[in-house]
Amino acid sequence: MKIDNKKIRILGKGITALALKDKFPNAVLYDDKDFDTYDKNSDELTVVSPGIPPYNQMVLNSNNVISDYDLFQEIMPFSIWISGTNGKTTTTQMCQHLLNEYDSVCGGNIGIPLSHLDENKKIWILETSSFTLHYTHKSKPNIYLLLPITEDHITWHGSFEEYKNAKLKPLELMNENDVAIIPSEFKDFKTDAHVITYNNSDELCNHFGFEKSKINFKEPFLLDAILAMATRKIIFDEINYDLINQFKIDKHKVEEFFDKKNRLWIDDSKATNVDATINGLTPYRKDNLHLILGGDDKGANLRPLFENIKELDLTVYAIGSNTDKIVDYCKEYSINVEKCDFLNIAVEKINNNMNKKSIGILSPAAASLDQFKSYAHRGDEFKNLVNSLSLN
Repeated sequence: MKIDNKKIRILGKGITALALKDKFPNAVLYDDKDFDTYDKNSDELTVVSPGIPPYNQMVLNSNNVISDYDLFQEIMPFSIWISGTNGKTTTTQMCQHLLNEYDSVCGGNIGIPLSHLDENKKIWILETSSFTLHYTHKSKPNIYLLLPITEDHITWHGSFEEYKNAKLKPLELMNENDVAIIPSEFKDFKTDAHVITYNNSDELCNHFGFEKSKINFKEPFLLDAILAMATRKIIFDEINYDLINQFKIDKHKVEEFFDKKNRLWIDDSKATNVDATINGLTPYRKDNLHLILGGDDKGANLRPLFENIKELDLTVYAIGSNTDKIVDYCKEYSINVEKCDFLNIAVEKINNNMNKKSIGILSPAAASLDQFKSYAHRGDEFKNLVNSLSLN
């Protein structure tokens, strides 16, 4: 059966669902408002948009639930899937940067939806979410890059264990011709794939013969770069330091800039969870830091963050809907803290407290929608506030 002749129905009406509707114009889209008209006994393939959780009533009342990855399994070219808690987007973009000349295209969870990707391209590079993997039962990558896994999306998955299980699922589906690069903690996970494990960037450099000194990225982006370089090494047995060093990191990811007094500030607004903030702070752990934390933490356990930063030379500036929680943690761990509630107040207080060798950093360990339109809006506001500070 041709893929565009398959009879399907689609749960969701967002970007993924609308892109699928372009490919399958006869498909019917459903969301929660349509449950009364939903056929609970249908044997149609039911493609679930990744944002819809497994406890949704339509999902629970469907017989043939699949992901869009499964739907395109038959026509998917050589594919590289990238997952993990943080760094997926950068690693995906770096892979595309390195493989573009070999007729690759990237998309999936970022950029182009899977159903809009060019089927004639030789390589698909897919940023792959745990949500999509949960609903994927047949499709598999040829190369799987798994970044470290830390606690995230617990509400959606039900537990950290289920979140990890989703991230590891591709390993169950891969065969002996496939390659998986995964954190060492999962070295005993049963898979037929050829597995390469790592604890850190140095181990991967040693395995692939990369000279770390020739790669112009600091952590956390160094690991992303090395994983991307590994794909070119595996497929084409090539190392190109000049090309990877030409890659430009997106805005709002450990983005350094200076104020009018030539003091260093860092916009790390995309750090929307604990692990991202810990990684973002890694290059600056010996500095005097003025750290803005807070927002919508989605109920995540913040304690590992404070365990990580309790010995640093820093002051925390708490903002957002979890301000009081952050203040309480700081007091528990004897960390200097200023209760600010709002970003503009935090920037003003940092301006008054930091010296020329200090660093002001927005790395919130929380989502932004409690006070901003997006993490990008939050980051832009942060930079505008800093750039508006006077010389006096």
